[in-house]
Parts: sequence; C-alpha cells; structure tokens
Amino acid sequence: MTSPASTDAYVSRRSVLRWLGLGTASLLGGGLLSTPEPAGAALDHARMRSAMSAEFGAQGVQVLEEWLSLINRLRGADIATQLREVNDFFNRKVRWLEDRTIWRQSDYWATPLESLGRGAGDCEDYSIAKYVTLKELGIPVSKLRMIYVRARLGRSQITQAHMVLGYYETPSAEPLILDNIAASVSRASLRTDLDPLFSFNSSGLWAGGSTQSRADPLARLSRWRNAIDRMRRQGIQ
Repeated sequence: MTSPASTDAYVSRRSVLRWLGLGTASLLGGGLLSTPEPAGAALDHARMRSAMSAEFGAQGVQVLEEWLSLINRLRGADIATQLREVNDFFNRKVRWLEDRTIWRQSDYWATPLESLGRGAGDCEDYSIAKYVTLKELGIPVSKLRMIYVRARLGRSQITQAHMVLGYYETPSAEPLILDNIAASVSRASLRTDLDPLFSFNSSGLWAGGSTQSRADPLARLSRWRNAIDRMRRQGIQ
C-alpha cells in the first residue's frame, strides 16, 4: 500500500481526480469501455531467465520456473480458475513489505520478475504481476484494470492508499477483485472497504462514469511507464 503515483504523500480522492482532469463518480460499478488493446504479454523465456539469473541468482530462476509452470498449467482453463490460481500464486509467493524496506524508495512499481526475485512487494507489485500473468493467459486487456482505491482498515475509519486488480467480463459488468489483502476473488459490491479513485491498464486511464479513456496512462503515470520499460528489457513485451 503506497500513495498514488503522482505524489509520495497521501492526497484526497478529489485532489487525485483533479490531478487526472477527471470526474468524481464511482469506478467499481462504472461502465468502462476499452480502447484498442495491445497483444498479450508475449513472454521471452530465455531473456527472462537471463535477467532473473543476473539479478537474483539460482533462487530467482527457480521461482521464475514456478511462475512459467503456472502459466502453462492454466492455459485453456476456465476464467474463474485462472483468476483464483493467479491471485493465490502471487499472494503466496510475494510477502508484503513497504517499498522503503525493499527498494529504499518511497514508491517503486516492481516488475513481476523483481517481485518474485525479491519475494516481496506492495499492492502495486501484486496487481502488476497478476495483470501480466492474466494477459499472458490470453485475457484481453479490455477486461483488466488496475484500480487505485482507499482501503478502510478493519471497522475503523482509517484508510490507506491501495491498489487491486479488477476483471470485467463486459465493459459494464461489476468487476471481480483480485487483492493481496483478501484471500478470495470477490465481486466489487462485496468490497465495501474499498473506495475507488481511478483505474488504468496498458491502453487507457479511467475515472468517474466515463465510457472512454480520458488520458494516456504512460503519459500520466510515470511509475507505470518505468515498470513497462523494465519489463521489456527483462523479456516481458
């Protein structure tokens, strides 16, 4: 759980949306419409193994092979199984730690190789890794959104910035939420602890009830752009 990408400090929901130049209506039940989407993740296994070995050694390569084995096993499986097992895999393999502890930075968006190699990450890192995996399994980008939220802690009114991954069966469907702080994939309406701010993927950035992307995520979200650049160097296209 970290602050939104535009700042290292907490900012309110309205100020986040003003920064994006967008509205303030809810996202989780919104009608989202995709923009033209890129192809799947297209993993270059040889380059990934080389990058993992150079950065994290034999232990890193071992966990990479577990990830690739998961992908191979889930190809052709039904969507519910893919969502559940991808969510479970990263929740088990990646331990939650703050970016300052892992990377000595206030906010760092890690690639899947970095998260698995370190065996640790925060909410953005879980969401990115699950997003990349589901893309590689053939789920269209139009059905996947990383959603920035404020998450209420327990029964209190204390909130913390957080990111989850949403799966939308159709543009207007209620999404299913994949989350590192919840064991099960669940419908958004059941996650009353989440207050959405905005959502994005590789193709667009959405807020409010808009049916079209309002911004280029690579232009507005520098940490997402930097993560994509590193993924490409590591063999994730």
